[in-house]
Amino acid sequence: MKKIIRFVFLLFTISFTTNVFAGIRLPAVISSNMVLQQQSQAALWGWADPNEKIVITSSWKNSLDSLTAPSDGRWKIKISTPVAGGPYTITLKGRNTIVLENVLIGEVWVCSGQSNMEMSNTQQMMDEMPNSANDNIRVFDISRASADYPQDNCDAKWRVCNAESLRGFTAVGYFFGKKLQKDLNVPIGLIESTWGGTPVEVWTPAPVIEMDATMKEAAGKLSETLWGPHKAGVLYNGMIAPIINYGIAGAIWYQGEGNTSIPFSYEKTFTSMIGSWRKGFEKEFPFYYVQIAPYIYGRKYEGALIMEQQAKTLSYPNTGLVVVTDLVDNIKDIHPKNKYDVGIRLANLALGQTYKQNIPVYNSPMYKSMEVNKGKVTLFFTNAPNGFMVKGTEKPTEFLIAGSDKNFLPADVKIEKDRIILSNKQITDPVAVRFSFSNTGMSNVFSKEGLPLAPFRTDNWEIIPGKE
Repeated sequence: MKKIIRFVFLLFTISFTTNVFAGIRLPAVISSNMVLQQQSQAALWGWADPNEKIVITSSWKNSLDSLTAPSDGRWKIKISTPVAGGPYTITLKGRNTIVLENVLIGEVWVCSGQSNMEMSNTQQMMDEMPNSANDNIRVFDISRASADYPQDNCDAKWRVCNAESLRGFTAVGYFFGKKLQKDLNVPIGLIESTWGGTPVEVWTPAPVIEMDATMKEAAGKLSETLWGPHKAGVLYNGMIAPIINYGIAGAIWYQGEGNTSIPFSYEKTFTSMIGSWRKGFEKEFPFYYVQIAPYIYGRKYEGALIMEQQAKTLSYPNTGLVVVTDLVDNIKDIHPKNKYDVGIRLANLALGQTYKQNIPVYNSPMYKSMEVNKGKVTLFFTNAPNGFMVKGTEKPTEFLIAGSDKNFLPADVKIEKDRIILSNKQITDPVAVRFSFSNTGMSNVFSKEGLPLAPFRTDNWEIIPGKE
């Protein structure tokens, strides 16, 4: 009995001593080798004993920052960061001392989505590995984790970019970050938070889904799969919430395939997700995303409808879309191998739109309006200042035209600089046009700068996937 009492007392003593002298603890994302967002009020946060005083020394500053931990021990402070540079050290001193070394100041981007963002083992990445070492790029790869409630921490580690740290890291994100680092000549931090096969609902806070009848109904139609969770909010809780205090420049996103079974609610849920992320990060950051690629889906139009929803999302503030209809090597593979050009197009979008670099055209041409005159349809576009070109020797492809009977027929196409004129002798009074509006449409029409014309349709006729 005495032995048991002594054992219990020893456990109590160890526990008490541990609690008293626990000192400062930090989440994984606040560590050596990290990149902090330049010229910002960057947050540092963690845990400490109640009322513990913490003094922070940042090697780029002449002054100290300090705080006293509140009664629950959860503390947070914002420190000013200079223009890009480094390496620096940050020392946090309370009952214990933590020194964060090799810290850089630069631009930080979140890379998120499902398997096409997650994909790493491409030949392009294998070819890149021998020459990938770059001290000015840092990567933070969050392990898969779902949770019913927002989490404080995640399983990941900031690492300097090299062949070892890139194994398993997003190819799209890496090529995006590499170009930013080269063109901006500043340190780049890349945070990967991805899970293949997942719908947008799992990345959106559950309360946001629950408060809207349309989104709630759509989420209820998602079924359990072998490759990922389907419950609303669980990946936001496990893989976004742990970094929500971290200062970022923006986010890139590649997802949508996981929502082809419920396409019509995608725009609403997607924009709600973007808005909730911005609210959490306390910043209206740029959000750039990739339109899903052509693929043989099981039902007619299910991929095309997600593409349409993604194009509509452009009306949401500070967003941008990358079209990849020309970067597909096999429409039977949902994972196109060319991730280099996807990353470059995302980088050009960020360079032109966010960083105001001299990138003449970084958006694909998008449908704007149409006019009908004497049996011919004239189409007008944005993002085609120098007009269009047709790659190859064939005539322009993927254009369909229809009258009020809704019967679409191939169109005769004439390109006149920045406008395209369509007709069909069998249709004397055309009312609608569709371009590449299918699961596998890959046209040969590009802007003169080489970006593919984005798929579109001018009608709003009801489409039920698989029933047309």
